[in-house]
Amino acid sequence: MNDPVRILVVDDHPTFRLGMNALLSSIPGFTVVGEAADAPEAVELSRRVPADVVIMDLDLAGTSGIDATHAVLRERPGLRVLVVTMLEDDDSVFAAMRAGARGYLLKSASPADVERAVRAVAAGDVLVASGVAERMLGFVTGARTAATPFPELTEREREVLDLVARGLDNLAVARRLSLSDKTVRNHLSTILAKLRVADRSQAIVRAREAGLGGGP
Repeated sequence: MNDPVRILVVDDHPTFRLGMNALLSSIPGFTVVGEAADAPEAVELSRRVPADVVIMDLDLAGTSGIDATHAVLRERPGLRVLVVTMLEDDDSVFAAMRAGARGYLLKSASPADVERAVRAVAAGDVLVASGVAERMLGFVTGARTAATPFPELTEREREVLDLVARGLDNLAVARRLSLSDKTVRNHLSTILAKLRVADRSQAIVRAREAGLGGGP
């Protein structure tokens, strides 16, 4: 008899965790060995719990599921991460793959889709939702001609960073992107946090090293 697939569920919504736990526990050959609500808890459990697959949300309280995926896989490189999220934009898909995820499902997926995805990633395969399969395939096969700098940033955040790296101040960035000054400040604060830099100057250095800031 094959060993059961041991699953760790990471999501900051208790109702979702409860429902996912119930679904997975009802499937023969699956066993839920732990639940986590945030990245630190997920990392700690990954150290202690003999999981095979981590079901990971991307929108976690206090941090992103991308960062959580990086952290978990640093602790346990052999774990297989299956993203189950509401997010289906290109940035999220590519960032999840770059972080090491082996599967990508939307929370609207059917129970049969969840079972199939868990079995696939546990076996070392890649399985994604049909709605994002073309994007994922393009990433896996290298169809993108150039790597996107700072995949942890959203497209809008990269636009802000690019303009900042060109030397524009917040007001000029706001005018260029038709945003409020407050929105630009919020984007910049998020960018500093995601890039783990202390200030605007360090962000500009990182951006220019990555090829941003070269436009007119």
